[in-house]
Amino acid sequence: MTMTTNPVAVITGAAQGIGRRTAELLAASGYDLALLDRSLVTGFDALTVMGDVSDDGDVRAFARVVQARYGRVDVLVNNAGISCIGPAEETPADLWRQVLEVNLTGPFLLSQAFGRQMLAQGSGSIVNIASVAGLRGIGDRAAYNASKHGLIGLTRTLAVEWGGRGVRVNAVCPGWVKTEMDSADQASGGYVDTDITEHTPAGRFASPEDIAQAVAFLADPARSGYVNGAALSVDGGWAADGSWPSLRLDARGR
Repeated sequence: MTMTTNPVAVITGAAQGIGRRTAELLAASGYDLALLDRSLVTGFDALTVMGDVSDDGDVRAFARVVQARYGRVDVLVNNAGISCIGPAEETPADLWRQVLEVNLTGPFLLSQAFGRQMLAQGSGSIVNIASVAGLRGIGDRAAYNASKHGLIGLTRTLAVEWGGRGVRVNAVCPGWVKTEMDSADQASGGYVDTDITEHTPAGRFASPEDIAQAVAFLADPARSGYVNGAALSVDGGWAADGSWPSLRLDARGR
């Protein structure tokens, strides 16, 4: 076991995008890291493990390794996820199940495994990376939307069950973020930049930094110790805006 006086953060999907930037930010803030991804995570002085968040065996093995290495976990960031774009009537059942397994069952398994450790030590923060798609219905994304709505429901339920025992559970709901996932989704013809920027009151995509900063806030009990069960929108105002396009763009241009 590695003796450390630093807080320990577990992050899934840390090889790229939001997960990687979150890992960089928390490392710079003094956290020791345990990182899980299906791909090899490089560039960190951290415990890195390759595994599938939707595989119960992989999750249990990862939890054992983290416990053996650090003896505790202070933060769990459930970031790993996959997208799925296409009409609901054409979404294959096996693809539906895969999206739900990675985006919803995975966070449940990780929260269960590391939540037990947090409950035993009487403290901890779980941050689930949900989405604006967990707050609104967005066309051609039935599986993804359902998984993120479910993740917000899981967040609130665990917050109710565990909040009185020292473990806070919150969600961050990003809008569209410039990541490798966005590039892949745009390459499939799902949307273009202006579809996002013209709808978002802030007039831009989020960056991984925007989301990582929100995660760092929710991870830190000194800054967010009374925040529990929240679904924090980090979307440039997307979920708040019920305007039609000309009204939105006129307000931006004043």
